[in-house]
Amino acid sequence: MGTSAEGENKYAGNTRARRSANDFMFGKLIGEGSFSVVYLAKDVHTSKEWAVKVCEKRQIIRERKQEYVKREREALNRLSGLPGFLNLFCTFQDSSKLYFVMTFAKNGTLLQLMERVKQLDMDCVRFYSAQILHAIEQMHANNIIHRDLKPENILLDDKFHIMIADFGSSRIDGTTNDNVSSDEKEESASESDEQSAPSQRKRRSFVGTAQYVSPEILKGKDSTKASDIWSFGCILYQMIAGFPPFQGPNDYLIFQKITKLELTFPNDFDHIAADLIVKLLVLNPQKRLGVKDKSPYDSIRNHKFLEGIDFLSIRKMSPPFLISALLSGECTKEDSTLDVYDFPDNIKPGLDNEQITRLLGQDWLKIGAPSTESNSSLVDKILKIPASDEEKSSWLEEQKSDMWHSFAEGELILKKGFVNKRKGALYVPRKRMLLLTTGPKLIYIDPVQMVKKGEIPWNEKLRAEAKNFKMFFVHTPHRTYYLEDSQGYALKWCQAIQEMHDKVYKN
Repeated sequence: MGTSAEGENKYAGNTRARRSANDFMFGKLIGEGSFSVVYLAKDVHTSKEWAVKVCEKRQIIRERKQEYVKREREALNRLSGLPGFLNLFCTFQDSSKLYFVMTFAKNGTLLQLMERVKQLDMDCVRFYSAQILHAIEQMHANNIIHRDLKPENILLDDKFHIMIADFGSSRIDGTTNDNVSSDEKEESASESDEQSAPSQRKRRSFVGTAQYVSPEILKGKDSTKASDIWSFGCILYQMIAGFPPFQGPNDYLIFQKITKLELTFPNDFDHIAADLIVKLLVLNPQKRLGVKDKSPYDSIRNHKFLEGIDFLSIRKMSPPFLISALLSGECTKEDSTLDVYDFPDNIKPGLDNEQITRLLGQDWLKIGAPSTESNSSLVDKILKIPASDEEKSSWLEEQKSDMWHSFAEGELILKKGFVNKRKGALYVPRKRMLLLTTGPKLIYIDPVQMVKKGEIPWNEKLRAEAKNFKMFFVHTPHRTYYLEDSQGYALKWCQAIQEMHDKVYKN
């Protein structure tokens, strides 16, 4: 479903043709963050499909992420039209939301590709390594350091060519300071340090994602273009091995491996690729391969692993995996692409409450969320909490067979489930078992170490808010807790928390 260049230019070049949400039909949710969601949308004027990132102003202000949003827009504006990046078609806003209309990555992310194809052959790895390197060269030539390069942020267009995305953490103009407020930085300390003094937390902060962040950023030093070269080495390793080079049960142990350069390779790892990776993953950023080159990174381009790659035509070539996978019978052409979405005929333009309800309801049903009956039974359970000590003791006796009983601290478990817990928009998520108990209490537990990590403090002002079918917030007077249920039970969590809150404070 395409459009002519003339049709696009009619609106893109006319500054008077102000865009609004009513210029698009929103089809389905394709991505999400703590203060934004991304929808697949269709332009009502041209029928062209776009990815529209919708940011909640209230949440941006609450989390003080204004600079994050400004940096992303600035980076996209600089890089739009260059090969290897999303194009920013337009931006607009209404009273409550900001909208970024961007290229739709039809074939998902590099991470999804690796999961679908199972294992990329070496020709495919070289192809994508060259495309990523070429994009990094373009990015650095425009004085942009990404600082969060990872397979999830590398998107694939309709030709399976890469497009780098998510520039909120980027550093622009080659400034010497970090250019990020302390509120936008992720903490490298383990979650047991959550109650540390602010000054202590700031010294341990970093920008990036645990498995791909460079050692200099972990140590609180300025990020440079060499930081992206480190991430490139990590991505190259993962494309070959199927997993990142630095792994551990928690962020702290991952950071220890990075700062000590505990780098090992599987026995069957390509030795030429390993040689390149070893020269990229160097603790001293100034000694990483390519850092002292003039752009482009000739010393990386000329490494034997990338021998024979024509960088001038790399964006015109087809990725090798489409041919090799089809010939070997590993996947069909249909398997190699994501599901095609057909916009229903009855969709109305815009993103009002009715359309948001439709979008959430559509995905809610698709993933098999609980029925109204199961939601009601949970509410009944909360309403029927035993008042007498004798009845409560009987319930507790039955609960002893539950492996999480010891963490309930003598209270009844009303709801439990695994969630990804964050402390802010950019913070690394940690998998936790969340318990809603009588008391009331919201307890979160490290399921690997089997230790209690903390509680969400209850008071009269506590409030639960579902952002979408997976993500929900628990607001307290001094902090907002960001929680994600990957199974899609966010609304059920909010309902249970609210019912328990009402029982305690409204009766």
